[in-house]
Amino acid sequence: MTDDIAVTGIGLVTPGGTGTEATWDAVCAGRATARTDPVLAEAGAPVPLSCRVPPQERVRGRLWRFDPATRFLLTAALEAVASAGLDPERWDPGRVAVVVGTAAGGIGTLEAQHRKLIASGPGAISPMTLPAFLPNMAAGHLAIELGSTGPSLQTSTACASGATAIITAALLLRAGVCDIAVAGGTDAMVTPLCASAFAKLGALSRREDDPGGASRPFDRDRDGFVLGEGCGVLVLERTAHAAARTAQPLAFLAGFGATGDAHHPTAPHPEGAGLRAATGEALVRAGRSPGEVGHINAHGTSTALNDAVEATAIRELYEAESGPSVTSAKGVLGHTMGAAGAIEAALTVLSIARGTVPPTANFTASDASTAGIDIVRAAARPQRVSLALSHSLGFGGHNTVLAFTAA
Repeated sequence: MTDDIAVTGIGLVTPGGTGTEATWDAVCAGRATARTDPVLAEAGAPVPLSCRVPPQERVRGRLWRFDPATRFLLTAALEAVASAGLDPERWDPGRVAVVVGTAAGGIGTLEAQHRKLIASGPGAISPMTLPAFLPNMAAGHLAIELGSTGPSLQTSTACASGATAIITAALLLRAGVCDIAVAGGTDAMVTPLCASAFAKLGALSRREDDPGGASRPFDRDRDGFVLGEGCGVLVLERTAHAAARTAQPLAFLAGFGATGDAHHPTAPHPEGAGLRAATGEALVRAGRSPGEVGHINAHGTSTALNDAVEATAIRELYEAESGPSVTSAKGVLGHTMGAAGAIEAALTVLSIARGTVPPTANFTASDASTAGIDIVRAAARPQRVSLALSHSLGFGGHNTVLAFTAA
């Protein structure tokens, strides 16, 4: 379509490593990152498993001031901007938007400061508490770092937050509000409170004797997700702007869809109605049909209900024998919450640009609820993809689908 949006840069900070190449290598190798987490174990969390981001390099020496979610964002965003060939000293700052999705903002900072309040009283609280944990502050800190004075926004649709940020950025670009948008999602919810709360919901894998095999999307033996953390950032540009500076797009964001289930606070619609509707919206906006979809980067959480519903929706939308390849990165990275939609969007773009679809780590066999779809297993698959979708679902019934096409 004439209003396609160019993806010109990617930045990633994930349990697979800091930087796009580290994450891509880990995901393509199917190298699971889940481990027993000493912090969660010491706190007495019911399930002490996590996928943690490895130690990072500092961003201009000031990381101590920020919650980990913001640290991840600054690192990933600077990589994305650099990979797009952009220089914040040279762009028009008023024509650059920052849109960041997060499910919990600086929840780690909030928990830590609350413990100090209980243990030592108000005098022990850091003056940086509010700037570190307020959900909008990740976007605010990034806008300060980049010197961008265009719209600076935060989106929150639980585990779809990063994808919602990308949709919001696309709408700003199409409306002519900006020429460049730095958009993505970040979360650092591997905390005692979050881990305990998800365990109480019955959402976490309890495969403590086999951490590396705990996250197993679509597999017949799946029993829940592993809590992860990280950040994904895309640089999006109006196509004319990218062409004017002779930037080479990695892919195009050709369409998107967003719907609500209006069904249940935590469970997806049992028939995947919202996901199917969001897919239809994305394909209509992209001017494409279901038969043209070559690949799906699925939400694929490794929970019994999510994977069954998502597989059902895919089976009903596509012919089983000629349907798209399907993969989930959560077997490697765990569930990175509000960052997941952006990280997986970045992986979808890389699959298109590099002609490779990563495997679904730990997937060995389907059960009746997940059978009938082409799940990539064991090893990365060479595949030329001209149209790929990225699915994201969130508590509250949020469904987002991003449609990317080859550059």
